[in-house]
Amino acid sequence: MSKISSAAASDTETRATSEHAPDLRLWLRTLACTNLIENHIRSRLRTEFDITLPRFDLMAQLERSPLGLKMGELSKRMMVTGGNVTGITDQLVAEGLVVREDSPKDRRAYIVKLTPEGRRSFRKMAESHEKWVVELFAGMDERQRNQLYELLAVLKTSAAQAAAKK
Repeated sequence: MSKISSAAASDTETRATSEHAPDLRLWLRTLACTNLIENHIRSRLRTEFDITLPRFDLMAQLERSPLGLKMGELSKRMMVTGGNVTGITDQLVAEGLVVREDSPKDRRAYIVKLTPEGRRSFRKMAESHEKWVVELFAGMDERQRNQLYELLAVLKTSAAQAAAKK
């Protein structure tokens, strides 16, 4: 299957027809865009850095927190189970990219931190990641990108308010 036909096969937007509500079609288009971007980034991380997106995401969280994070905090920030974080952390420890240290405040907890090598490695990946995202949005001019950014902020607020009512 070619890249185009495999992308089309997984395109959530193709599920909608003109008979569906415009809001549903908008949601499916948003989801399709998200999936296309995420799949592209997953593929580039794998081929160029031999790393998975979850491992990159964990390193990104640690890069933003130089003092390290508890495993539970990583789990919460990444919105995955503690078991998933443990597995990802184990792989990164084995590669020398992160370390696990005993928490000075809680003997039952570990603090996870990037090693100097992990920090260097993450910076290279993050630089490339940013370039890939810029490439993916290159079909839009600055005005369109700004407009989309503002419209998505309105949607985010609306969705958060609706979710809070439940």
